[in-house]
Amino acid sequence: MVGKWLGGSLGFVMGGPIGALLGFIVGSVIDLATDANASPGMPGSHTAQGDFRVSLIVLVAAVMKVDGKVVKLELDYVKQFFVRQFGQESAREALALLKDILKKDILVRDICRQISANMDYSSRLQLLHLLLNISLADGAINKAEIDLIEKISGALEISGSDFVSIRNMFIPETDSSYKILEIDRTATDDDIKKAYRKMAMKYHPDKVGHLGDDFRQAADDKFKKVNEAYNKIKKERDIA
Repeated sequence: MVGKWLGGSLGFVMGGPIGALLGFIVGSVIDLATDANASPGMPGSHTAQGDFRVSLIVLVAAVMKVDGKVVKLELDYVKQFFVRQFGQESAREALALLKDILKKDILVRDICRQISANMDYSSRLQLLHLLLNISLADGAINKAEIDLIEKISGALEISGSDFVSIRNMFIPETDSSYKILEIDRTATDDDIKKAYRKMAMKYHPDKVGHLGDDFRQAADDKFKKVNEAYNKIKKERDIA
């Protein structure tokens, strides 16, 4: 049963390459969308919960398949992540849907183009954050997965600076705190304060409140990373 993950006002995912991918999974998927009073997605509009959930699962499947194999250990890590984020019942539904999608070819660029045309920017940033979180859930860095996530980021029309910012929340580089705030070490104290206010607004959990409580924790985590980066820089520079 994958009602929750295929429900929730499904809109744009019912068409295009995502709809084609879903068509084989549940024969009543169109009925589910109708029951949820779905309406076609519009570029720049708020993203429906069902659209976001399905987009996340499809992209997670693409990342898991990139090295040519999907092992039980990877599925276990993904399951643990979903349990932590969404609870036992929702995690079971997500894993069932994921296992079905893993059996099919995934046209990543076409799917990303469909998502980008219909999903608001804040939700796309949240997708990227979750993909990196899941990919690194086992504590290991798989270069093929990270490279694909970077390509997904570009196809979702996420800016290069935003990708570097979110990547540094999980894979710290030199001056990672500055990179999270999308500035460099030469920035003045005033520039740092301005950058923090800008990033705090961009990553505030309210930006994706329309996705529902399931995704609130992940949004909170991203917001905390921005605050941690700012506090680290403040301590280093003794900024009041």
